[in-house]
Amino acid sequence: MSRLIVLDDNQIELFIIKKMLMKYKAFDDTLYSTDGRNVLKFLQLNKLKESSLPELLFIDLHMPKLSGWHFLDRLKTFYPELQKQINVYIITSSVDPRDIRKMDNYPFVKSYLIKPLTGEVLESIVRDIN
Repeated sequence: MSRLIVLDDNQIELFIIKKMLMKYKAFDDTLYSTDGRNVLKFLQLNKLKESSLPELLFIDLHMPKLSGWHFLDRLKTFYPELQKQINVYIITSSVDPRDIRKMDNYPFVKSYLIKPLTGEVLESIVRDIN
């Protein structure tokens, strides 16, 4: 069973990703959230339950309640305790070179992807995790 969490406050982006994921049928279980606090709580509560953790996490950077950077800062504090390595991908509209360089502060982040996510990119990510 492959699991995915998509964290993005933009409902249109979530809708697009849902449609793409339905087309590729790559994940058995997908959680969509607009609030990083809920995702952090879920990961923290399930950090020792390998079967509950996702293989993949897509995260937007610019969110109102908890920015993607603040989310990553908090995740970094307990990431080593996770019973499964989660492949984290930043998916954002930001093309700011400072943001791209900042990704290097999070060794568990696999890539920095610019929206919109394309089918080819999604296929490549799915191939990489399988």
